[in-house]
Amino acid sequence: MKNAYLKDMKGGWFIGNFTPSLMKTNDVEVAVKRYKKGTKEAEHYHKVATEYTVVVSGKVKMFDREWNEGDIIVVEPGDATSFEALSDAINVVVKIPGANNDKYLCEEEH
Repeated sequence: MKNAYLKDMKGGWFIGNFTPSLMKTNDVEVAVKRYKKGTKEAEHYHKVATEYTVVVSGKVKMFDREWNEGDIIVVEPGDATSFEALSDAINVVVKIPGANNDKYLCEEEH
């Protein structure tokens, strides 16, 4: 049996090839992300990974659209989106594969 605390994980990521991690792997990355209303992330995309975002609570904006509790957003390689928490929100994020250094800001060549 193992035990860990989400608060000790970097950015909520608890499975993947980073430290700390409960399971070091390049196969997948998993996180529980907590956002305060108004939190934003710059527009970016992945070249390799598909990212699955589940809105567990709250309201967020991705792809210039509002998403609510229970919505699942699939971001495929090459899909570019920014992120904004329109309220306090919790998301579960799964990236397959867990491709290190696969986040490209849209200011870079796409």
